[in-house]
Amino acid sequence: MVHYRPSRLIVALSAIGTTVGGLVIFKDYIGGCRYYGEETMHGKTVIVTGSNCGIGKEVAREFAKRGAKVIMACRDINKCDKSRQEIVLDSNNGQVYCYKLDLASLRSVRKFAEEVDTKNSFIHLLVNNAGVMRCPHQLTEEGFELQLGVNHLGHFMLTNLLLDKLKLSAPSRIINVSSTAHYRGHIDYDDLNSDKHYDAAKAYSQSKLANVLFTKELANRLKGTEVLTFAVHPGIVNTGDNTTYEF
Repeated sequence: MVHYRPSRLIVALSAIGTTVGGLVIFKDYIGGCRYYGEETMHGKTVIVTGSNCGIGKEVAREFAKRGAKVIMACRDINKCDKSRQEIVLDSNNGQVYCYKLDLASLRSVRKFAEEVDTKNSFIHLLVNNAGVMRCPHQLTEEGFELQLGVNHLGHFMLTNLLLDKLKLSAPSRIINVSSTAHYRGHIDYDDLNSDKHYDAAKAYSQSKLANVLFTKELANRLKGTEVLTFAVHPGIVNTGDNTTYEF
C-alpha cells in the first residue's frame, strides 16, 4: 500500500483557504441577513450623510428604489453627482438630490441645515452615516480633533438644527451609524480633543461612544414626540479609504 503524504505547501494553502473561508462566513454572520421587505417610502423625505460611496450610497440607493425623496449630503459634490446619476438610473427615481455638507466645518453644517429647511417642507428620516476612521491627526475647521468632529460633533449639530423639522414631520426617525468599537470607547474629559496625546484607534472609539450616548440621551428627550432615535452597527464593510481627509 502506498501512503500519500501531502507537501507542506499544500497543507499551508489548505489552512489558508480554510481560514479565509471561515472569515467570510463569520463576516456574513455578524453582518446579519439581508432585508427583503417590500415597504415603499413614497411621500417620504430622507437625508443620508456621506452617501456618495460605501454604506451611505447603498442606503440612498435603497431608499430611492422604494420611492423616497433622497437628499445626498456629501462633502465632494462632484463625487456625489456621479453617484446620484447612477442611483437615479438604477432606481428610476428622479427625486434624488445632491447637497454640499462638510461635517468638518460647523459653518458648512449650518449652511446645509438652512438650505434643507428652506427647500423641504418635511424631513422624515435623517441618517447620520458619514465618518472617518483611524485617520492621521487632523483638526476640523473649528479646531476639533477630526474623528470626534466629523463622526460626532458635526452630526450632533446637524441633528439639533433639523430637530424642529423632524418633529413637524413625525412620525420620523434619526439613525446614527455607530460601531461596536464604542465598547472600547472612553470619554476622556481631561483630553477630549486629544491635544495631549493622539491615538487614532482610541479617538475613533471615543467618537463612536459619543454617537451612542447622544442617541440614548436624545431618545429620552424626544419621548412623546413620535421622533425615534437609533444607533446601529453596520457590520464589517469595505467602504473605501477612511484614513485620509482632504480639506
